[in-house]
Amino acid sequence: QLRLVASGGGLVQPGGSLRLSCSASASTFDYHAIGWFRQAPGKEREEVPCITNTGGSTNYADSVKGRFTISRDNAKNTVYLQMNSLKPEDTAVYYCAAAVGCGYAFGSWGQGTQVTVSS
Repeated sequence: QLRLVASGGGLVQPGGSLRLSCSASASTFDYHAIGWFRQAPGKEREEVPCITNTGGSTNYADSVKGRFTISRDNAKNTVYLQMNSLKPEDTAVYYCAAAVGCGYAFGSWGQGTQVTVSS
């Protein structure tokens, strides 16, 4: 079973940038699509973007289009989420999860990493 670990969160000022990483333990990583999700207190979980096993990115939430970019390096078993022009409303716990393809049910959820955007 794929085990995912999300990292790279932290405190950043509005307008700043962060890069999140989602690292996997299994060699089957490159067979999976990986999605980034976020959940803020009192809000429902939101899918940010998803990336297919071959690197096609889809499903960017309207709230992050043009600011966030998902990418992957299968040689390193890692998916990245580059977040630029961060806003206070981006504050949330960010999770990564795996699926057989974008649009399918996600499983193998990582533990989450906190992103706080505040001055």
